[in-house]
Amino acid sequence: MLFSKIGSKTTYHRCIKELHHWKYLLYEPSHNPFKGSRIKMFNFGTSDGQALYPSHTNICTSNGQAVVSIYKHLQTVKNNTNDIKLGQPKNENEVIDFFSKKNWPELEAKKFYNHYQGIGWKVGGKTKIVDWQATARNWMLKADELKEEKTMVTVGQNTDNLKISSNKNYNEPL
Repeated sequence: MLFSKIGSKTTYHRCIKELHHWKYLLYEPSHNPFKGSRIKMFNFGTSDGQALYPSHTNICTSNGQAVVSIYKHLQTVKNNTNDIKLGQPKNENEVIDFFSKKNWPELEAKKFYNHYQGIGWKVGGKTKIVDWQATARNWMLKADELKEEKTMVTVGQNTDNLKISSNKNYNEPL
């Protein structure tokens, strides 16, 4: 474990099991803590042919190369293609169309597009946006809240909470 720079036993055993699954080595675990597990490694020398049945060898090494299945690679490719689904819109017109369907003005759509285009379609400066339409709906909700807050502030400024008069008489005691 020291040479492989692996810090935990769990990671070490997971890597060994994956190498066994990919047929890079044969792993026979010992469930006895006082007896070590057995590992047979293959010889990865260069050759013209390919080892078709590396597990049928009678000795510890093989002259051929063990082949790794491509299933895991295909799975990661599928996962990567699903992430690109709705990250950012194609252009500004797509955003304007989305806002017009929700009965919002074109100016608000342009504000949304320019804001997120300027920060690289990220939330909080770190996390990439997964679904821009959900972010746009949140933008609309926040815009409604801001309008309500502005109207509440203007009403609050007109009322006089202290009940003071502009004509002050400093001769009267408090």
